[in-house]
Amino acid sequence: MYANIVHFGNTREIRLPKSVMKSAGLRDNDRVEIFFQEDSITIRRASTPHRTLEDRLTAFYGKPLDEIEAAASEECDWGGPEGAEVW
Repeated sequence: MYANIVHFGNTREIRLPKSVMKSAGLRDNDRVEIFFQEDSITIRRASTPHRTLEDRLTAFYGKPLDEIEAAASEECDWGGPEGAEVW
């Protein structure tokens, strides 16, 4: 099976056919690892699953999201403009 490398913005893409995605058990937005060795590129499912923001916050604070207190929302006065800032 062949595929083309496509220029998209500042990146290059290889489009994987649906049959390849299905055979590999991959879905849209699945996290994968890409390895390059000598003259081959290997793509495989990532060993660590994608974590949501809720998962990351819970791990960081060590408690459920509903128990995390909101940060102070006071404004800070950093003084007046010093250069050519546009306000």
